[in-house]
Amino acid sequence: MKKTTIIGGVALIAAAVAAGLLWQNADASADDVAGNQTLTSQPPADADAEAVARGRYVAIAGDCVACHTAPGSKTPFSGGYSISTPFGGIFASNITPDAETGIGNWTERDFFRAVRHGRGKEGENLYPAMPYNAYVNVSDEDMHDLWLYMRSVKPVHNQVPETNLGFPYNIRLAMMGWNLLFFANHGFAADASKSAEWNRGAYLVQGLEHCASCHTAKNLLGGDKNAYLQGSNMAEWHAPDITPNGYTGIGSWSEDQIAQYLKLGSNHVAVASGPMAEAVSNSTQYLTDADLHAIAVYLKSVPDSGAKRPQPLPADNPLMQTGEHVYSANCAACHNSDGKGIPNLAASLAGNPGLMAKDASSLITTVLQGGRGAVTQGNPTSGAMPSFAWKLSDDQVAAVATYVRNSWGNAAPAVPVKDVADERELLKLPPQMAAH
Repeated sequence: MKKTTIIGGVALIAAAVAAGLLWQNADASADDVAGNQTLTSQPPADADAEAVARGRYVAIAGDCVACHTAPGSKTPFSGGYSISTPFGGIFASNITPDAETGIGNWTERDFFRAVRHGRGKEGENLYPAMPYNAYVNVSDEDMHDLWLYMRSVKPVHNQVPETNLGFPYNIRLAMMGWNLLFFANHGFAADASKSAEWNRGAYLVQGLEHCASCHTAKNLLGGDKNAYLQGSNMAEWHAPDITPNGYTGIGSWSEDQIAQYLKLGSNHVAVASGPMAEAVSNSTQYLTDADLHAIAVYLKSVPDSGAKRPQPLPADNPLMQTGEHVYSANCAACHNSDGKGIPNLAASLAGNPGLMAKDASSLITTVLQGGRGAVTQGNPTSGAMPSFAWKLSDDQVAAVATYVRNSWGNAAPAVPVKDVADERELLKLPPQMAAH
C-alpha cells in the first residue's frame, strides 16, 4: 500500500511538472502587446506610411512571399503553395487582407500569435512548416510594422486547399508535444558581450531569415538536431554547411564574399541554385549592405561543424578516369578544365565547399535536372545549366560527380550510382536516351 502511494505521488508530481511545462511553453502572453480591435482588412492610414515601408522590409527579410505564393501565381501572399515535408504536403495559407479566404478578420494580436507562436485565429496549432520557432525571435516593433504592411497588401479572394496529413500527423493537438520538445518560447536576447553588428546578424539569422529551417538537420519528428547550421538534406537538395568550417563550410570566405553571395547570388566560387536561389532572389538581395555584413559577421562566429577533409580519390581511380572523360566532353566548356568556372555565370567547382558535403544531392540534382542561378538586380542575367538526364547514364553522373568532388584540390567520398538512380526517380526524370 505504501509503495502504491509513493508511486501515485510521483506520478502526480510528474503530471504537475508536465502540465506546468506545457503551460509555460504554450504561453503566448508576449503577444498581448499587440492590439485586439483593428482588423487586418482595414487599410493603414497615411500617417503609417513609414511603418508600412519598414514592414515591407521585414516581410522581405522573412521571405514571406516564397511560401505564401503559389508557383506561377501573379497574386503575392494569396497562398496555395504546397510545402513538401516528410509527413506530406502542407498548404501555405492566404495571408492577404481578404476577409473570407485570407486574414482580413484577424486582429494584430491574432497575427502576432500566428507568426510568433504558431497559433491560428481559433487557437489551433499550426504546423512548423510555418517557422514560428524562428519568428518567435522577431521584435514587437518589427511585428507591428509587418502587420501594417500586410494591411496594405491587395486583398485576394483565394480559398486554399485544406492540409490533410495522414494519421497521426493530422492531430494538431499533438503539436503541443512537438513544441515542448523543439520550440523555445522566448524572444531574441541580445548578447551584451558582442557588438551591435553581431547582434543584428544573429537577430536576422535566428529570426527573420530563419536560416536554420533549411541549414540545420532535422530529426525524425522534424525538430532541429544539435548541429546548428551544419547542413541538412532537403530531398533533392542539400542545404550546405554554413558554419566557419574550412572544408565543407564557409570558413574560407571573407565577410565581404559572404555578403556578395547573398546580394548577387554568386561570389568568387559559388552560385546560388535551387531553394537558395529563390531565397536570394526573393529576400537577401534586397537587404541593406549593413544587414548583409552583419549576417556575415555572425555566421563567421558560430561553432564550426568540425567536418574533416578526407584524402581525395587518386586520379588513376577508374571512377575518376571515367568522370574526367565525362567532364571534358560535357562540362569543361563552361566550368573550364581547371574547374574555376566563369564569374557570376558558371560556378567554380574548384574549392567550392558546397560540392564536398557528405550529401551530394545538390550536385546530382543539378547535373540531372539543370537549373538557373539566382536572378538579382546586381546580376540580372545570372547563369543557367541544361539538364543532362537525357544524355548521361546513372553511372556517368556518379562518375562525373565523383570527379568534380575530388579534383583541383577538392576531396570527398565517391558518389554511389544508387544515389543517382534514386535522385532521378525522385525528380521524375527519364532515363538516358538510347543511342541510335
